[in-house]
Amino acid sequence: MREIIFDTETTGLDPRSGHRLVEIGCVELVDRRESGRTFHAYFHPERDMPAEAEAVHGLSVQFLSDKPLFASRVDELLEFLGDAPMVAHNAAFDFGFINAELARVGRPALDMARMCCTVQMARKLHPGAKHSLDALCTRYGIDRSHRIKHGALLDAELLAHLYIEMTGGRQIGLGLAAASAVTAAPGVASPPRPAAPARPFREPRPHAATPAELARHAEFVAALTQPLWHDSP
Repeated sequence: MREIIFDTETTGLDPRSGHRLVEIGCVELVDRRESGRTFHAYFHPERDMPAEAEAVHGLSVQFLSDKPLFASRVDELLEFLGDAPMVAHNAAFDFGFINAELARVGRPALDMARMCCTVQMARKLHPGAKHSLDALCTRYGIDRSHRIKHGALLDAELLAHLYIEMTGGRQIGLGLAAASAVTAAPGVASPPRPAAPARPFREPRPHAATPAELARHAEFVAALTQPLWHDSP
């Protein structure tokens, strides 16, 4: 099964207010394992960069000034995404920005049925706990020491490790994940459980001692000097 773990960086919180996508990072998983294939791109936002957004991801207007427009790389992005389920942290936010950019260039929106949100998964697994990417990486022992600022590809790579752990970890493939794996969002299939190998029937082994074994045991006990069970309490 192929899945895409992805993250975005933007100029703000709401595409309906004119905010734009400036970075996307995608990591391909095949059967819940990283395949090594990624997609990463920066985009010129065609607008200013608010200071509060730049403080989060560090992407300035100057840095983005020579980057391509979304329209020039949309075909590469859609080819990489294919029809695979798409996993993101607070996925509705990321889907909203991608679909807004697709609408600007006259492309169909991504089907929301493809969406899997790890925030929703975390709320079911750990109700009442913190559900930020940093907090969950700490909970699952995922090293994030190299994460100084938000970055789409780095965050997607961290999320890929987190998603694997939240859906059964390295037990997948051993047939043990079914008892502990999280139920994925609609449209995201669970990994198939391998069939148990056929084994020939064997008669149960006898467990009673033979007469010869009982005789040897009696001889051994008779030879003991002052056994503990003869001591007075």
